[in-house]
Amino acid sequence: MTARSHILLAAVAGIALGYGLASAPQWFTAPRAVPRAVAAATAKPVAVHQLLDEVVGRIRREYVQPVPDSAFDAAAVKGIVSNLDPHSAFLDAAEYDEMRAATTGSYTGVGIEVSAQDGRVVVVTPIEGSPAAKAGVHSGDVVLAVNDQPVIADKLDETIGRMRGVPGTQVRLAVGRKGEPEPLLFTLERGEVHVHSVRAEPLPGDFGYVRITQFSDSTPDDLVQALSMLVHHAPKAAFHPLRGLVLDLRGNPGGVLESAVSVADAFLDSGVIVRADGRTPESRFEMSATPGDALDGQPLVVLVDGGSASGSEIVAGALRDHGRATLMGERTFGKGSVQTVIPLRDGQALKLTTSLYFTPSGTSIHERGIQPDIAIGPTESDQARHAPVTPMKDAAVLTALQYLRDRGLGTHYAAVKTASAAQQR
Repeated sequence: MTARSHILLAAVAGIALGYGLASAPQWFTAPRAVPRAVAAATAKPVAVHQLLDEVVGRIRREYVQPVPDSAFDAAAVKGIVSNLDPHSAFLDAAEYDEMRAATTGSYTGVGIEVSAQDGRVVVVTPIEGSPAAKAGVHSGDVVLAVNDQPVIADKLDETIGRMRGVPGTQVRLAVGRKGEPEPLLFTLERGEVHVHSVRAEPLPGDFGYVRITQFSDSTPDDLVQALSMLVHHAPKAAFHPLRGLVLDLRGNPGGVLESAVSVADAFLDSGVIVRADGRTPESRFEMSATPGDALDGQPLVVLVDGGSASGSEIVAGALRDHGRATLMGERTFGKGSVQTVIPLRDGQALKLTTSLYFTPSGTSIHERGIQPDIAIGPTESDQARHAPVTPMKDAAVLTALQYLRDRGLGTHYAAVKTASAAQQR
């Protein structure tokens, strides 16, 4: 299965559909007799077109403000696609660019991750090596203005869009910083920013922690580098194999299917990782593991929660079905469908659900999710989290670490369960 085959088939189908719609009126005005079965099959589409023409005519004549003709086509397409399911969508050029930036793991901009907090646009973290990081923008800085235009927390996407642009062009940021009486001004040159979706830290006792925030094209390579860092984390240290790993997929919404499969493959020697079933030959496929386990069989705990979806569920489901990992946390989101992104004219694209996937055991998690082996959390600190928490201050990570050490849960688990129970009352 290749992306190209998806695109080609979709293009052919689109051409055929377009031709059929264009020729339909001529079919009905032909002077020869129309077979009864054909007339019955085509009567309903004609009625739909008449209704659409009537609605559009009313809007043109009576809506409070004039509506440009170009808006009708886009709105009709968006409406059709959005009514299919929650995950299919028509993407305009800007939305398609945003999706490509997320899936490729790189974009052109200044390199800061921001979030809306308490009515402000706050820097979560400057991306390592980015123009913002090199210039001295810090986590916790509040973005006040971009190119002298004040920012609005409710329009976060607009703020992000203004910071992106052509490589080599400049953007001016005004930020507020705790302890500074006046805003700090930065003039940054936009450049290629590489977003690393994998973060790793060593844990006491030759254990490791890896967090994957999403699955982009660069995630498999980022994982290899992270695991290499964990076994050589001390300066000039010799190679120390890990005794176990905590793989954190909490809040990971998914991403590129092939990348998620590669992550599962990193910890499996053999066996099916995921199966998918759809209407076309390209949407029916099976992906399997290749020889080699990055941990050499050492124990693995995977942390999941209600924000773990799609690719995260593929990884979690495959590792558990093969008896390779223990799942801890909360029931996952339950997104068991695969979307294909099909480029269209004028830089637009169609994100279309083409398959349902199944774990190696044949289980569909669609709208059901995966129940973890050990249910824990969330704590109150999890609920209020806006920025990454140090693993050794994270009760769920400490619970997983204790389980890796002695297969017991102990005090950390009790603390997490107590906080969770208090929230449920």
